[in-house]
Amino acid sequence: MPGPLAHLTVIELAGIGPGPFACMLLADLGATVIRVDRLPGPPSRGGLEDLMRNDSVVDRGRRSIAVNMKDPRGVEAVLRLVDSADVLIEGFRPGVAEKLGLGPEVCRARNARLVYGRMTGWGQRGPLSQAAGHDLNYIALSGALHAMGPADRPPAPPLNLVGDYGGGGMLLVVGVLAAHAEAQRSGQGQVVDAAMTDGAALLMAAQYGLMAKGFWQDRRESNFLDGAAHFYGTYECADGRFVSIGAIEPQFYQQLLALCGIDDPGFQKQWDSGEWPMLRSQLEALFRTRTRDDWCALLEGTDVCFAPVLSMKEAPAHPHNAARGTFVQADGVVQPAPAPRFDRTPAQLPPRAPVVGADTRALLARAGYAGADIEALCAAGVVHAVEAR
Repeated sequence: MPGPLAHLTVIELAGIGPGPFACMLLADLGATVIRVDRLPGPPSRGGLEDLMRNDSVVDRGRRSIAVNMKDPRGVEAVLRLVDSADVLIEGFRPGVAEKLGLGPEVCRARNARLVYGRMTGWGQRGPLSQAAGHDLNYIALSGALHAMGPADRPPAPPLNLVGDYGGGGMLLVVGVLAAHAEAQRSGQGQVVDAAMTDGAALLMAAQYGLMAKGFWQDRRESNFLDGAAHFYGTYECADGRFVSIGAIEPQFYQQLLALCGIDDPGFQKQWDSGEWPMLRSQLEALFRTRTRDDWCALLEGTDVCFAPVLSMKEAPAHPHNAARGTFVQADGVVQPAPAPRFDRTPAQLPPRAPVVGADTRALLARAGYAGADIEALCAAGVVHAVEAR
C-alpha cells in the first residue's frame, strides 16, 4: 500500500530543521516530496547546514532536483513543478522566498489550489521576525524553557524537540493538511504561517490552564509534572542506570507502594507538596538498592506507570518496541518507523535520502521540458543532474 497521502505532491525548498522534518512525515505517509536543492558546492555555513542536510533519516523519501535559483531559468523550472503540486514548504526568513521569485503570490497565481507552508521560528510578522534564532530561543520566548529542569540549575534544553519538531514541524504538517482539506471544498489554497514560538506556546496549553486555576507554580521543579513530585520522575538504580515513575492517579500510586513494599504512613500524603522532597529522598534510597533490570522484573507491565530509561542504542531492542516495529533498519541505519499506523492504507518506510540532483532529469521531464532543453539547462549550469542518462 502506498500510504494515505499517496495523492499528495509536495515541493520542498530545501533547508534544515522543522521544514525537512515536516516533509519527512509527509513522505512517510506516502506523499511525493520533491526537494529543490541548491547546486552542490563546498561547505560554506560553518558545517551545520551541510551536516543536517545530509541526514539519511530526516531526508528520507524525497526526490531531488538541484537548481540554481539565482538564475531565472532555474526559478522557472521550479515554478513548472509548482504548477501541478498540492503543497509547497519553505523555511526561509520572511521575504527570502519572495526575493527568489518563489513567494506565495507568484506560486498561487500559477496554481490557485496550492497550499503554501511557511516554517519559521518567530513567524512571518512581529518585532523579531527578521532575527536569527534556533529552537532554544523560540521555546524560551513561549514560557516552555523556563519550566524545565531542576530548580537550582539553569533551564535544561530539551534537545530540539519542543521547538523544531513538536512546535514546528508537526504544527506545520497539521496546518498544511488542514489547508489542503479546505482547498478540496473551496478550490482555493492559502498560506500557512507556522511559527515555532506559536507552536511551543500551544504545547504549553495544559500548563497555562493549570496556572490559571492556581494548580501550577511559575517556578521550575515546583509542580507534579516537572520533577518536584516524588511520584513523577526518574530514579537512579544500583547499576547507575535509571527508571521512570509516573504514578499520578491514586490507584496507580497505591500499587507502586504495594509492589515496592512501602508501608511508611508518610507516603499516604501523596499530594502534600511540602512532603515531596522528603518522600523523593526516601524513594531515591529505595531505587538505589536494586539494578534497573531488577526493577523492570518487578514493575514493568504493571499499572505503576513504569518504564526503564533507555539509551538511544537500547531503545530499538526493547521487546515492546521490537514487537510493534517502532524502529526499523534500512541500509544499515537504525531509525524510527513511520507513524501513526493506518489499517487500510499503511505507510511504509520510504527510500533513503537521495543524492543532491539524483532526480533532476526525471523531474524536469515531469515539468514538461523536452530532452534537448534538459541537456541545455544542465550544460548551462542552471541545474545539476547526477543520474545516469
